[in-house]
Amino acid sequence: MALGAGHHEAGYTQWNGDTKKLFGSAPFDYSKSPELITHLMKMAHTKDDDIILDFFSGSSTTAHAVMFLNAEDSVTRKFIMVQLPEECPPQSEAAKAGYATICDIGRERIRRAGQNLSGDTGFRVLKLDTTNYRNVFFTADELTQDMLDDTIEDIKPDRTVRDLLFMCVSDFGLPLSLNYREEDIDGFTVYVYGDGGIVACFDEGITI
Repeated sequence: MALGAGHHEAGYTQWNGDTKKLFGSAPFDYSKSPELITHLMKMAHTKDDDIILDFFSGSSTTAHAVMFLNAEDSVTRKFIMVQLPEECPPQSEAAKAGYATICDIGRERIRRAGQNLSGDTGFRVLKLDTTNYRNVFFTADELTQDMLDDTIEDIKPDRTVRDLLFMCVSDFGLPLSLNYREEDIDGFTVYVYGDGGIVACFDEGITI
């Protein structure tokens, strides 16, 4: 992600232009000051692999600032952005541009900022949701014969295999940012997470 460093003041001048150019026109108002975020990271002497966490990330100014500072001083800081999916007002510039929620703006800003600064657009978006499991726990007197068929499959029908994979990642306490790959083994799709901390297959019809 490193592009080499420029002078501090030159970086701030570039900020003003880049932020406006990312979207063509600004789809958000009153975002955090990227100059302030970069200044705070420098004051904190952030270094390689430090994680910058923003619990109220909004349009992801903090993520943009992390990528910018990484490009400026060749340090590989990481970021975690947390934001509720607040809806954009119907008549807002963001809604007119096709962004339904603030999260949509932030996700697109991270993608465009990464492409603009270094060409690196790799990041992972995770959504907090309810359990992947259906409620199939009943006492004996609550069960009927018709209900038994519904308890054979306990995964909610709208969930994907990646939902199941990252549920396992969370249950095992592994970092959510590790790489994973898919492998085909005898016609079944097997997911290998990290260096093999999890090897999982969610296909039906697996034989022993």
